[in-house]
Amino acid sequence: MPRPLHLRASKVLQPQARPFLKWAGGKSQLMGQIIPYLPQALINGEIETYIEPFIGGGALFLEIAQHYPVKNLIIADVNPEIVLAYRVIQTQVSELISALAFLESQYLQAPESERETMFYAIRQAFNQSQTEINYACVADPEIQHTAQLIFLNRTCFNGLFRVNQKGEFNVPFGRYVRPRICQADNLQRVAQLLSSVKILRGDFELIRPFVNPQTFVYFDPPYRPISKTASFKAYAQANFTDHEQTRLATFARELDQRGAKLLLSNSDPHNEDPADHFFETLYDSFQIYRLQAKRAINSNSSKRGPVSELLILNYLVETLPEQIG
Repeated sequence: MPRPLHLRASKVLQPQARPFLKWAGGKSQLMGQIIPYLPQALINGEIETYIEPFIGGGALFLEIAQHYPVKNLIIADVNPEIVLAYRVIQTQVSELISALAFLESQYLQAPESERETMFYAIRQAFNQSQTEINYACVADPEIQHTAQLIFLNRTCFNGLFRVNQKGEFNVPFGRYVRPRICQADNLQRVAQLLSSVKILRGDFELIRPFVNPQTFVYFDPPYRPISKTASFKAYAQANFTDHEQTRLATFARELDQRGAKLLLSNSDPHNEDPADHFFETLYDSFQIYRLQAKRAINSNSSKRGPVSELLILNYLVETLPEQIG
């Protein structure tokens, strides 16, 4: 049985591409827990297409692209800023690095008292330019816009991406001493991986034409809030409600009927209410497992301890504990 590339000694010491954005619910910290749940067909080289329709920070996409023999890679998101950022890195990474290096130099050389002013000036410019950006192309305005996005993501409070009902970035200033704004080597590695990737913008159902029995799809939607005060869904103007969660489950069952391998992540309602079986009901024919994660985004530091998150699969995985449902 072939081993995944990340277990082969020749690859161990190679620098690895990492997510270029900090992301609410990003999977970097959970990757070691997620890998054992990947389908055996992926490890065996039987998967031809990998699709991730809620790309966000793209931690699992980068893992798959670097370590598994998949011919076709497709990523998508409904958020135009995120899709544009991936397209800019794919086609104009050198220009993006130059723009980020300039912003980083300005920021790090500024006195602490001026950094906050610079942050809010760039945030305002970023929001005001949204109506002028052509999200269907990549030219200088779009490169500068993406540089501003990465700058804001690296210097804002907790590294969030959050927008208000107008679609404006509204995360406040974060007080970091030396934030890593321009990570040139990593951006180059991400660009190399993106060189042949299909990047789409739109609702998750737009992946339908690309799915067949040789496809592996990872759904990482905005998480269902585990309490009334824990909601963090505003990564795009339209909130991902229970109705949307239900629509996603219906779509997952459709793709299951096509024979595709499916993996989904979400919050675990049992963290707050053991009687809340929302996902067990939605995915009653799937396998459901719990992982342990830290809740990093909470204004109260005492509430950042371990919580459960769900992995939902439509395929069997042998010798793994804590199956529920």
